[in-house]
Amino acid sequence: MNPLHPRPRTLRLASGLILLTYVATHLLNHATGLVSLAAAEAGREIFVAFWRSPPATLAFYGALLLHFGLALSALYERHTLRMPPLELTRITLGFTIPLLLAFHMVQTRLAWELIAWDDTYRRITASMWSSNFSLRQLTMVVVVWLHACLGLQLAFRHRAGWRRWQSTLVALATLLPVLAFTGYLAMAREASALPVQARPPGPHDATLQRWVEIVFYTPLALLAATLTARWAQVAWARASRRLVRISYPSQTVDVPAGYSVLEASRAFGIPHMSVCGGRARCSTCRVEVLASAAPLPAPGPDEAHTLARIGAPPAVRLACQLRPTAAIEVRPLATVRSTAPAHDAWGPTAEREVVVLFADLRRWTGLSEHHLPFDLVYVLDQYFEAVGDAVREAGGIPNQFIGDSVMALFGLETDTVTAARQALAAAEAIERRMAAVNDSLAAEFRRPLDFGIGIHAGTAAVGTVGYRETRTLTAVGDAVNTASRLQELTKLLKVRLVVSEEVLRRAGRAHDDWQRHDLEIRGRQGRLAVYALPTFCNAPA
Repeated sequence: MNPLHPRPRTLRLASGLILLTYVATHLLNHATGLVSLAAAEAGREIFVAFWRSPPATLAFYGALLLHFGLALSALYERHTLRMPPLELTRITLGFTIPLLLAFHMVQTRLAWELIAWDDTYRRITASMWSSNFSLRQLTMVVVVWLHACLGLQLAFRHRAGWRRWQSTLVALATLLPVLAFTGYLAMAREASALPVQARPPGPHDATLQRWVEIVFYTPLALLAATLTARWAQVAWARASRRLVRISYPSQTVDVPAGYSVLEASRAFGIPHMSVCGGRARCSTCRVEVLASAAPLPAPGPDEAHTLARIGAPPAVRLACQLRPTAAIEVRPLATVRSTAPAHDAWGPTAEREVVVLFADLRRWTGLSEHHLPFDLVYVLDQYFEAVGDAVREAGGIPNQFIGDSVMALFGLETDTVTAARQALAAAEAIERRMAAVNDSLAAEFRRPLDFGIGIHAGTAAVGTVGYRETRTLTAVGDAVNTASRLQELTKLLKVRLVVSEEVLRRAGRAHDDWQRHDLEIRGRQGRLAVYALPTFCNAPA
């Protein structure tokens, strides 16, 4: 992506964070009213000195206009208003904010700019208290804060760091507006007991009232114009028969030109997975294009970034971004589960950055040829316990025990740097524990067991799968496939560990003395740098 032309979602996030910073510092200033009105006024001097400075003013109002403009653009590009409830709530709250802010903004900042009216806490809180504006103020705070929090949740909910701190962030997000409103109430009671400092009537009142109407009705008119233009575009497309036929495995639909594949699915009630709400932040809505009557539009920056991240083949596109111009046949690649329980311990299936460890038992065939089945079960139990305990103590989750192989996931509750270090620590612990297992089995079986481990970091779809009560946590994707290939490579290289360079880089682990190999891994594009280690005993720290 060209840094001079950032993606719309980057601009939306950046402008939203600027606005969130303004709101959070404003609420924090309100909260100091719990100490005293004087403390709040002292805090206000700092707040005003910063946010009314020319650079901060430009940043704030620029972010406000940009955020609202991007919201209108996104709404216009939607060809159906059917969307997940959480997304609909966020959008509705967002377009309500300008209507609630109009009076407050004009009577504070604009009055200060036009007529030099000093909007101190003593004047504003006493005025709002006496005119019963407290409920309106509370509603405004709740709407603004909920919109911001929902935006952050939708933007970061799949990131390990966000999930790790989510409980703390929710507590803070709840506490701050509560403290702010109780601080406002404390200031209002204190200010109402002081002599009134009302603004005297004057010709400026009519000017300010006109500005209230301008600030209130302008965003309302822009919203109405956007919805009208959107409706007119769809109506014109239908009237002129500019329809595009989209064929799914289950049915065929005709939609106006300009619809995305995901919008077509939602408009006709076709089940279609979309974890991020159709903003190209995940790939769960991806489809395979089986046939197209005309060349497809090239992926935009957001779609290209996501497709590159998952290593998608050319025939795979994001349904939320693909807007075909001619008949097309598609097959959704992620199926919506109809029998999924209401709640899974790990949440809905989603793409996550994880570190995957595969461990496989060696010399098992020779052992199984010379011992009874119950003896073999005993050996497997010893092996699984050694690997499982090593993984758990390192901070990972052993989630699959199949045959004589174990798969473990790291990074579901930590960042990928910590996850990479945990996976390497688990591999080292597995060797120590397997040495102890071999010592205990030597007298009975006289055949020491060996093992191979492959570790890789990358993106995988993580969630619970299975039938009803037998559902278990699993991961599917490039990271899993590659880790499995690296485990198989330990047999060829006659080593115990093969780990990708990406894992060692994230972990900050020295690997100058390790054997480097540049390999072509089946299912991956390009060569992958990996490092092999015969034993952990003399591994560099």
